[in-house]
Amino acid sequence: MLLQTRRRFLTSFTAAGAAGFIGAPRSFGTEPPPEVTRVRLPVYPKIVDCGVPIYVAEEMLRAEGFTDIQFVTKGTNPDAWMWLADGEIDFHWEYAPELARLIAQNVPLKVLAGLHAGCLELIADRGVANVKSLKGKRVGINQLNSAVHVLVYMMAAHVGLDPARDIEWVTGPDPLELLAAGKVDAFLGAAPEPQMARARGIGHVILNSALDRPWSQYYCCMLSGNVDYVKNHPVATRRVLRALLKAVDLCVTDPQRVARLTTDNGLASNYDYALQALAELRFDKWRDFDPEDSMRFYALRLREAGKIGASPQQIIADGTDWRFLNEIKRELKM
Repeated sequence: MLLQTRRRFLTSFTAAGAAGFIGAPRSFGTEPPPEVTRVRLPVYPKIVDCGVPIYVAEEMLRAEGFTDIQFVTKGTNPDAWMWLADGEIDFHWEYAPELARLIAQNVPLKVLAGLHAGCLELIADRGVANVKSLKGKRVGINQLNSAVHVLVYMMAAHVGLDPARDIEWVTGPDPLELLAAGKVDAFLGAAPEPQMARARGIGHVILNSALDRPWSQYYCCMLSGNVDYVKNHPVATRRVLRALLKAVDLCVTDPQRVARLTTDNGLASNYDYALQALAELRFDKWRDFDPEDSMRFYALRLREAGKIGASPQQIIADGTDWRFLNEIKRELKM
């Protein structure tokens, strides 16, 4: 049974307080109210600090006319993205290449915007110099064919390795601990894992998606919507996207408050790690990068790695909708 909470995660984050950070509410001409006043967002099973904007968006959503804001903490499927496909949530925050792979599998979603860049770091034992050096090495992943597995597979293929033959994939619930114990030679971490590894002096970074090309030139995580919600509620979809983009901006303008609020409510790792992640991730890039370029890039990399058969053009045509983002950019005169 679907468990939903109506808990006020951020009780101290009042409407007045929010206005102080994102600016006073502005009129968007004759834009009608949302067709529905309910929106359902996920609370991910595993804490990832790159997803904190969702948790500070409640007052922005209220300012957009939503009165029933639900945070889904457990769906009927262990994979959070399936909550979107099953209609248990309305919007989802996911790695861009994973979204391309889901679209190729005909999962009913629409990618709406890029949210940030740079949340992934490939961390390896000191004896591993770079991605090419992973040949013959052990890479820790949570499970085969997971998003993390596919991401490392794609990165290795991009530098000329045959990931199926050149890498030994070691599964376990905590790849960071596998590296610490010497049971693997590398793993791909998302915040707070890189921050934890640095604090403990475990390994070193051989690829940082915030800094290293080509990965640093594309979105890491993007926002998608349930295809029926997007189709049937276009005004609500535009308003949700606008609220979430304001929440992304808040991560840039006041990271200390975001880190404190989410940590105090158990939605981020701890204050120091969350604050580091907010400083290191590129939340400032949603205005700069072209989301279609990101989907095209990752779809091409996945196809080259043999992970999807669909072309980038098919992925973009079947699973993206940029009209809401383009409208918001026009409103903001970007």
